[in-house]
Amino acid sequence: MRKIHYNAPVTLTFALLAFGVLILGILTGDRTTQLLFSVHRGSPADPLFYVRLFGHVLGHAGWNHYFGNFLLILLLGPLLEDRYGSKTLLLMMAGTALLTGLLHVALFNTAVMGASGIVFMMIMLSAFVNIRAGSIPLTVILVAAIYIGREVYDGILAVDNVSQFSHIAGGVLGCVFGFAAKTRGGRK
Repeated sequence: MRKIHYNAPVTLTFALLAFGVLILGILTGDRTTQLLFSVHRGSPADPLFYVRLFGHVLGHAGWNHYFGNFLLILLLGPLLEDRYGSKTLLLMMAGTALLTGLLHVALFNTAVMGASGIVFMMIMLSAFVNIRAGSIPLTVILVAAIYIGREVYDGILAVDNVSQFSHIAGGVLGCVFGFAAKTRGGRK
């Protein structure tokens, strides 16, 4: 049997950190999740405000929430990490966490947690892997129409505790990162 290797360090570390945060939340009755790993309006003078701007992507409301996000992250992350490099993917993930956190704080008066903004960023970014100069792959258009269209629809009509706004913002950022990476060469 061959050795098992840590093939996608950013993706795997992210999944393990979120798993640890979920376990810690269970052990503390969700107090740590609410304090550190869900973003909401707060005082910029509070140092934890800045922790939450990034840390909200590690917090999850339960096993189903975690599994739903990390099934896709563990599927897409290694491919994107191989394509764009670990450092670039980490910057894209951190940028998505920060921007979705800031937008949520600025526009909504509720708390939000979870990695779904990063999931949607990865979904859209993965559609750009086969992009060629001078054209947009049909898959990019279809993925955008299906995922972002569904989130807009759900955001208008669904009454649930899901932040469709984070999904849409993550998808838009995935498109921005995909176009930006393509114009700079795109490979690690």
